[in-house]
This record gives sequence, C-alpha cells and structure tokens, in this order.
Amino acid sequence: MKEYRLSDFLPTTRKELDIRGWDTVDVILFSADAYVDHPSFGAAVIGRTLEAAGYRVAIVPQPDWHGDFRDFKKLGRPRLFFGIAPGCMDSMVNKYTANRRLRSEDAYSPDGRHDMRPEYPTIVYTQILKQLYPDVPVVLGGIEASMRRLTHYDYWQDRLRPSILCDSHADMIIYGMGEKPIVELCQRMDDGMAMADINDIPQTVYLAPKAAVGRTEGDIVLHSHETCLKDKRAEAENYRHIEEESNKMHASRLLQDVGNLTVVVNPPYPPMTTEELDATFDLPYTRLPHPKYKGKRIPAYDMIKFSVNIHRACFGGCAFCTISAHQGKFIACRSKESILREVKAVAEMPDFKGNLSDLGGPSANMYGMGGRNRKACEKCARPSCIHPQICPNLDTDHSRLIDIYRAVDALPEIRHSYIGSGVRYDLLLHRSKDEATNRAAAEYTRELIERHVSGRLKVAPEHVADSVLNLMRKPSFQQFRDFKRLFDRINAECHLRQQIIPYFISSHPGCREEDMAELAAITKSLDFHLEQVQDFTPTPMTISTETWYTGYDPYTLQPVFSAHTPDEKLRQRQYFFWYKPEMRRDIERSLRAIGRTDLIKKLWGDSYHHENNRTTDYRERPKEKKRGHNRRNR
Repeated sequence: MKEYRLSDFLPTTRKELDIRGWDTVDVILFSADAYVDHPSFGAAVIGRTLEAAGYRVAIVPQPDWHGDFRDFKKLGRPRLFFGIAPGCMDSMVNKYTANRRLRSEDAYSPDGRHDMRPEYPTIVYTQILKQLYPDVPVVLGGIEASMRRLTHYDYWQDRLRPSILCDSHADMIIYGMGEKPIVELCQRMDDGMAMADINDIPQTVYLAPKAAVGRTEGDIVLHSHETCLKDKRAEAENYRHIEEESNKMHASRLLQDVGNLTVVVNPPYPPMTTEELDATFDLPYTRLPHPKYKGKRIPAYDMIKFSVNIHRACFGGCAFCTISAHQGKFIACRSKESILREVKAVAEMPDFKGNLSDLGGPSANMYGMGGRNRKACEKCARPSCIHPQICPNLDTDHSRLIDIYRAVDALPEIRHSYIGSGVRYDLLLHRSKDEATNRAAAEYTRELIERHVSGRLKVAPEHVADSVLNLMRKPSFQQFRDFKRLFDRINAECHLRQQIIPYFISSHPGCREEDMAELAAITKSLDFHLEQVQDFTPTPMTISTETWYTGYDPYTLQPVFSAHTPDEKLRQRQYFFWYKPEMRRDIERSLRAIGRTDLIKKLWGDSYHHENNRTTDYRERPKEKKRGHNRRNR
C-alpha cells in the first residue's frame, strides 16, 4: 500500500496551500459532503479533473455556515470562480425520510453527524459567497442543482420553485456529469472571456434578460414559471419536453421565462467515449478520506471503499429515478484495462481481504449495451430503451460483461467479486433474435448466481400491479416470478442457499390501497417478509414526482390518482409489514374498509380473531401479548 502524504490530496486549508507553494488557486470548490478522494465522490472527480487540466483547485468540505463565515474566507478569492458541490445525494433526501422525519445519520458526514450541512446547501453556500465576494462568479454542480435547473416541485416545502439559479443568485449551473463543461468553462475564462458572456457551453444553464436571449426555430419554449404556478397541467406538459431533451443524442435548447428573465438550458454533451471515461477514473485518487477525518467513520465511504464502478448512465428510464436525468440513457463504458487497474488499486488497500463488494454501475448489467444502429439512436426520443418493450435496436449481449467478471476474478488478489448494484432481470429474460445473445444472457445469469452473489441478490420489481408498474416504467411482475423460479433452480442445482431481495415502493402515482393489499398477499404467497421497501418520495425533476404533484401523466395528460395525505400514505405502507403482529389489527380494519376481506384469509389463514367485527388489539393488552409470545416460543 502506498503511503500518502497530505500533499497527495487536494488542498483544503491555507496550510495545505503553503505546502504546495501556492499563493492563490484558480477554482475553490465548496462541498457539503466530507472530502473523500475517490471517483465515487463528485467533488473529488471535478477537483482531480481540473487538476489534470492544469488548474490549481482547492476543496472546502462542509464549511460552517454560521457565525462569521470564516470557512468561506480562509482561502480567499479564486482566480476564476467558486464551485458549489452540494453532495452525492440531494440534501433533502439525504436528511429526511418520505415522512419528513430526520434520518438516523448523514451517510456523507464524519460519524454520520447531522449538523455538518444545511438544508439546500447550494442556496446557502452561494448566498454567503455572493455576500462576501459579490464580484466572483459562482458555478453550481451536483445532483441538487442539476435536478433543480428548471421550475420543479419541492416536496419538503410543498410548492413549486423556480430554477435554483433564481433562489441562489449563482451565475451558472453545470448539470449532469460535469467533467467536460467545467474544463471548457475554465479554458474560456482563461482566454479572457467574462462569465456573463459565456452562454453556449453544452450542459450549462444560465439566466438572461428575456430580450437578450436570441430565440431560434430549434428551441423548445416551456410554459413560464408563472404559468406553472397557476396551471398544474402546464407544469406536467413541460416535463415531457424536459425528460426527452435530457435523453436525446442531439437535444434542443430549452427556454423558460421566470419574471423578466429567461432560464436557458443548453443541450448536453454527447456521451463520453471509453477513452474519456477511462481518463476520469484513472486520475490519481488516493481512494481515501482526507487525513482530517482520521479515526472517524464516513458511512458512505464504508459502503463503496471496496467497490468499482464500470459504467455510467442507465437506459431503464424508470419514472421515479433521477439517473437518466443526470447521467443520460446512453451507456458509457470503461475499458477492461482501466477497470483492472482500479481493482488492483483496491487490492493494495491495507484492510482489503480479497472481496470486492460491487463490480457494477447504475444498473449492474448494462455494461457494453447500446443501439446496434447508432443513427437510429441519434433520432430517438424514447426515455427508456426497455419500456414498454425492449427496443429491437438494443444490443443486449452480456458477453462483454462476462469477460469483465472473469478477468477480475482471474487476478490472484481477488477471492470474490460480488454484484451489489441492482440487476435488470428483464434484460436477462429477454429473447433476442440473435441466439448468441440469448446464450450469453443464460451464461451470465448462471455466472451471476453461482459466483457473484454474496448471499443476497438485489432486484427491484417495485410493485405487483401492472397498472402501477406501467406508470413506473417497470416490467410486468410476471417477469419477476419467472426470474425467481430461475434463481431458485440454479441455487438448487449448485447447492446454494442464497436469497433474492426484492425492492418495493408504496404510494407511487397510480397506486391505490387495493394494489398494496394485493402486493401483501402476492409477496406472502412467494414467502417474502419484505425488508427493502420505501414510501415514494417525490424528488425534483422525475416524471413520477411531476405526476404526483400535478395529478397528470406528463406524456398522456390523463389524470392519475396519488396518495397525498399522511394517512393515505401510511395505510398503503402498512401492507409491507402484514407479518408483524402489531400491524395486524390496522390492516384487517383497512381490508374491511376497502371491501377486501378475502385477503385476510390469504394473509393469516383461518387463525385471525375478531370480536364483533373487531380484531383483538394486542397493543392495548401487552401482558396478554407477552404471555402469548412465550407460549409460542415454548
């Protein structure tokens, strides 16, 4: 294991600048996450990218936003601009559950502390910097700004908000994966251009006076922010355009008026090439938390320290997911050589025991996949390549991924390489016209189950009702049944005792209480006691969120029911836990209320009790519950 010095990390203090002999820096990044010098942490990626391009860059992780703002002043002013990197997760999702309750810990802060970041750090940090250095440009990046680049619904404040440029008063957003636009921005400013004059870099967003925006025939003009405030249908209409243009090879510029200004969203860059992506992952990361965190635990780092990401983007297009809105749908893959270099670097870490926790990506098994006819992809506006059916142009060959797995497993330092990312079983079950592709899918499925499951395989059916799954853009639940049979058969043949762990969501748009009741009965029949579940959380810029808020499907503009009140959401969520004795009374009462008493017997057989149509409330009689529990134990 290489011994790293303090100077091997990007500088975070004046002392660290002095060690490098720097008086000033070109770009100062303010991060709401702890600084972990690893390719899974966005601030590190952007910092290392700028460093490789020849710029001096520093990171101020989790600055104190109270008091005299000394953390915002300690490095002075940068030569070019301040950059805001608000974190790997949206700050509000990171902080609160779907019920708006504080989470047990902040996974991206030392020791999981909750007091290391404000709500909406993008806005808080920018406003402080504009107060201290009004003449220095501020550039926003990361998931928080990326998903708030246009008018969006904010679940935590329960209102529509305009582009985050309006609330923060920043100068520019770089949305999506920002390596290419941030380097071009620095180069333009190095050439003497002022930030206010830079308005054509792909994958950037800026505000301009209405009259100053030259509108062209190819632009898409969205309903204004003010129109959306008055008309939810207009807000829904906007999001079809926003999603489609986020996932096109050749997108249009988006314009949205807000007050007397216009938000301009430039089209994204084309997908990264393998060589470009390799260059990003091959930067000189230490793969470690900054030495300032010695002796402290950073939960998110613990999860990924022995994992390797092999590709970017996702063509699944799930309606509730932000990945395609942020990374796009066109898969960018690393080369086998780059992946093996990183695996060897992981193997040199002192506490590595030979087991990779994940060799995956946004979806585990999309590596190497894309359109056979690239010209057809260049004209495509579908947000998903696999819903409602798998595109006939999509190459679903798993053989390249099998080759990666086997090359990694052949390294003498590796005992096991596990797949911790979610697997798309619809790709495994798909029957292609190419028999070689079908053989590769079968071979991959067996390879995955025999060699790469650490006891539990994650998959995400999400629901059982086809009407809900269609709104989610997920395959029919029958495909999950088919995959489970295949999983069980291979386990039996290989004498393995592995589990399949399905993920489910309650209160998604289109989901009614009856659908959740059916979910409980069906998953019970499959012998599942569900663990990996969540209540739908509306997050900015997803189709599901806009459907939930507006009440319309943005593509059909047909009305869609959603559970909104805490009581409605709780009644749906309770069905996940039918097997818990303390939930039984409430569930039976709910089933009677919706006229589905037939499901009571399916869930509990003939053993349920009732007195005058009321289930015995064990919660009111703890002594009886305790005695009953002891009898069962005996």
